[in-house]
Amino acid sequence: MSKAIRIHATGGPEVLKYEDVEVGAPGPGQVLVRHTAIGLNFIDAYFRSGLYQAPSGLPLIPGHEAAGVVVAVGPDVAWPKPGDRVAYNGVIGAYSSERLIAADKLVAIPAGIADEQAAAMMLKGMTAEFLLLRTFKVKPGDTVLFHAAAGGVGTIFGQWAKHLGATVIGTASSAEKIALAKAQGFDHVINYREKNFVAEVREITGGAMCDVVYDSVGKDTFPGSLDCLKPLGMFVSFGQSSGPIPPFSISILAQKGSLFATRPTLFSYIARREQLEASAKALFDVVASGTVKIEVNQKYALADAAQAHADLEARKTTGSTVLIP
Repeated sequence: MSKAIRIHATGGPEVLKYEDVEVGAPGPGQVLVRHTAIGLNFIDAYFRSGLYQAPSGLPLIPGHEAAGVVVAVGPDVAWPKPGDRVAYNGVIGAYSSERLIAADKLVAIPAGIADEQAAAMMLKGMTAEFLLLRTFKVKPGDTVLFHAAAGGVGTIFGQWAKHLGATVIGTASSAEKIALAKAQGFDHVINYREKNFVAEVREITGGAMCDVVYDSVGKDTFPGSLDCLKPLGMFVSFGQSSGPIPPFSISILAQKGSLFATRPTLFSYIARREQLEASAKALFDVVASGTVKIEVNQKYALADAAQAHADLEARKTTGSTVLIP
């Protein structure tokens, strides 16, 4: 019998229940994976709260990324093999000690990268990859603003963006988080609780403003994020930790300088196998080279997932967090 966190009704962290589950044997195209570490992400809280609808209804096992070891494979699976170390993201159901998953959703964990690192960086690191390299192709000389700079995506993003030659501005909510973000590549970090981040960006850039703003906060940073952009700049909204952005007239983009706006998701960028492999390779390469360091700053037992969610939503966590089965 395996263990998993299940949700029978949406709500606060208290709806996360640690229960026995039957997993079964892998069928055609499937692999049985024993998890060694599971990533914690805001999207997990969105499904738990009901902000995002569960694809197959309730009860639901949340979680979108994990690392582990292959235990068994279906009869037609050529790769991976039992004993292989693998990781994945984008397949809901990760909050479990074991699970069945399609083999083509897995990637091999390279030697030199620990399971906890892999579990902590798959969703967040591949998010940083598509934001920096594909949604808006950051190049030397660009000025970028990233909200929630001390978070899991932010700490990876800052290092990678600096490596690409950008001037990297971030926002954070405390002196501790500002120090953390600066240690992760951010050139300037604004305490948004104490200062007007639009005015601070204007001062930092000498009025030139930013080429792109990456915003996973949502309601609390809109429309201020638009005011941080230079004409023809791009607003990238990829999350809503403070709540959804309210409906707005598209004409505001014209009024503020013919801006571009997009709401991308990682799952669209890795929908094809070749995209998944390319994104994972880009991420593993920058980590293996030392360009990007993955900091696992918090660990919780899987059974304590409710406390992990409470701390995440209270902004008590920094960097990446993993659950250990």
